[in-house]
Amino acid sequence: MVTRTLAYRSQRVALTFAVALLCGGCSVLDGPVLDPKGPVTLAERDLMFDAIVIMMIVIVPVFVMAALFTWRYRGTNRGARYTPNLAYYWPVEILVWAVPAAIIVWLGFHLYAATHRLDPYKAVDPGVAPLNVEAVAQDWKWLFIYPDQNIAVVNELVFPAGQPLALRITSDTVMNSFVIPALGGQIYAMAGMQTRLNLLADEPGRFWGRNVQYSGRGFADQQFDAIATTKDDFAAWVAKVKQSSDTLDASTYDQLAKPSEKVPVTYYSGVEPNLFDSIIAKYTHGDTHSGMSAGAE
Repeated sequence: MVTRTLAYRSQRVALTFAVALLCGGCSVLDGPVLDPKGPVTLAERDLMFDAIVIMMIVIVPVFVMAALFTWRYRGTNRGARYTPNLAYYWPVEILVWAVPAAIIVWLGFHLYAATHRLDPYKAVDPGVAPLNVEAVAQDWKWLFIYPDQNIAVVNELVFPAGQPLALRITSDTVMNSFVIPALGGQIYAMAGMQTRLNLLADEPGRFWGRNVQYSGRGFADQQFDAIATTKDDFAAWVAKVKQSSDTLDASTYDQLAKPSEKVPVTYYSGVEPNLFDSIIAKYTHGDTHSGMSAGAE
């Protein structure tokens, strides 16, 4: 009796642990995939739900038939005989091949339209001027340059809620992958190239962002805070950054770009003109410092 009780408790502990692991991916702190904070993530979540519903058309009958067949042909049911003659039986062939094919075609048309509608290069709201930010992946940190405000910040991305955020993204090291799960999907950052990502936060909040492409020993800590604020709070934050005594010129950037881990949030009150473009250009012009060459978009 004691052994059975211990086994039952162990099963409950194992089940609780398994559920915790499954729910970990939906944590509000780590990336609210099922609790979107912007229109892009909301559309992506709805698209995921639509795809699941479409796939249930074939998945649900399979489970129902598995249960029915198991019950009908159980060992105690002596009256259930299994005498199939299904060689080239066209109704079964149609069922087996046509239904999955129809679902694939349906999913294809459904996802094709959504893929173009959610193009990360498209403006979220063309009628509203976006906040322009240039993001640079380094070892192992993120640099955010605000060209219109002439400031730069390490490991902190601040922007007004309700205003589109237009990101230009590149890498000054190996390939990285930029993502803010609460606001939109991931996009790659590559040396010598630029990618674009347009996002929007519906309301103020603090969100989790990071690199999800393994890039070396400091990869695990290459994270940043994405903070959506009111317009007044954003203006106050810009004024705070401008009070910093540090400026991001070419020599300061070279020091910042060296591999470093767990870098604290750092403010720069001024930025070298065209710094983002020069980071891309040093790879596209065959600079030996880059160790590689790629074509810019």
